[in-house]
Amino acid sequence: MKWEGLMADKYLFIDRDGTLVAEPSDEQVDSCEKVVFEPMVIPSLLRLKAAGYHLVMVSNQDGLGTSSFPLETFTRAHTLIVDTLESQGCVFDQILICPHKSEDHCECRKPRLGLVMSYMRDLSWDRDHSYFIGDRETDLKMGQAMGIGSILYNRENNGWAAIADGILSKHRTATVERDTRETQIRISVDLDSPSHSSFDTGIGFFDHMLDQIATHGGISIEAKVKGDLNVDDHHTIEDTGIALGQAILKALGDKRGIGRFGFVLPMDEVYAEVFSDKLDDDGVGVALDISGRPHHEFTFDAQFTRDKVGEMSAQMVPHFFESLSVAMGLTLHMKVTSGNCHHQIEALFKAFGRALRQALERHGNALPSSKGTL
Repeated sequence: MKWEGLMADKYLFIDRDGTLVAEPSDEQVDSCEKVVFEPMVIPSLLRLKAAGYHLVMVSNQDGLGTSSFPLETFTRAHTLIVDTLESQGCVFDQILICPHKSEDHCECRKPRLGLVMSYMRDLSWDRDHSYFIGDRETDLKMGQAMGIGSILYNRENNGWAAIADGILSKHRTATVERDTRETQIRISVDLDSPSHSSFDTGIGFFDHMLDQIATHGGISIEAKVKGDLNVDDHHTIEDTGIALGQAILKALGDKRGIGRFGFVLPMDEVYAEVFSDKLDDDGVGVALDISGRPHHEFTFDAQFTRDKVGEMSAQMVPHFFESLSVAMGLTLHMKVTSGNCHHQIEALFKAFGRALRQALERHGNALPSSKGTL
């Protein structure tokens, strides 16, 4: 299986007048003298672009091209706005402008979606982490119609610095549903809060192990699983691993700022180690690697000392982590020593949680890869 590790693009659709630049009393920025940028707009846009956001300008310009608003006067002021932003690194992917008045009943005037139909037809970009930013109710309604977040800009109460802070500090969350003839699964994760986990897989010890990942990973996991336990526990555990891996990967977004690597855990008489490929010739190891290249190695100094713990099969432990690794694009090597079987399995889940905690921690906005992708 080839794993590309590509993440969906995130977009900020941004109004111009009243949001990027101040809107004059006559509501027409029709001269260069009227161009006044909103406070902190450029440094805030630079922060958001550094975090991987694409910028799209979306603006209603009532009666553009008419005698009351000649194209020539608009173009001079608009060019100054765009050139100034671009000179500072704030480059917009597209600039979309509706020139009509409300009485024209066109399809391109906000909050109608005519201007952004190419985006609406494209299902590849990340709607969960994209936003529409503007100073009017029409901007909020357009964001809602697009199925993305809407942010109301207000110079005094929600200025550009606050908007950038809010977007960049939002929790990394995701929900995945998996419905097959063997299992029906819904898993939600919050990678930035450990406060609200719950588990219902029908396998008590497996619930306990998932709780170890959440607790020691410093994350929240809500797992509701209905599987064919009348057959055995295989499909339930396997498919939960797949869904959990998919949910974590989705919540990670573009992976900017993550630690990526991480851990070892002793537990009573058992030593569990989770490590990725060696980083150098001295054999220095890390816990795991959110690499975009799924690979799982599971080795023993001794075999599991029991076939089951509770209703969970010991042989499903490596299969769970393999399923999760493939779904998440994770390079993962695991090792456990001999001892009590309950301790062996629990140590592995705890070690994985601790490794995951280090790998998920954010340190700025840089992508931790010399290749430019994870």
